Amino acid sequence: MKTFIQNGDVITVPAPAGGTVSGKLYKVGAIVGVAATSEAAGDPVALKTTGVFEQSKTSAQAWAVGDLVYLNTGTGVLSNASASGLVLVGVATEVAANPSAVGRLRLNGVSAPAAVP
Repeated sequence: MKTFIQNGDVITVPAPAGGTVSGKLYKVGAIVGVAATSEAAGDPVALKTTGVFEQSKTSAQAWAVGDLVYLNTGTGVLSNASASGLVLVGVATEVAANPSAVGRLRLNGVSAPAAVP
């Protein structure tokens, strides 16, 4: 295939404002992924856009398998409640208790605005 570039499960992008920390979830444009390395803002960083990851969540929420998961791009904390300013980034793959600091999700690789009821 002459037109094939790469698999796309890891995309190299400029690190967002504030830089990146390895293992944390970031949104760059509409691309969402977990940083492979810690980088300064503007430096190239590889984002893993697919797979299941454990990330920080709103502690006071209980997650069920299959819940949609949203990112607060300001705090980096995930939520299973759609709200203005949050972006859809994946789906919960395991139950997460209330309270708990982390949840597991499968990344979509792209973000979408949260639907506000």
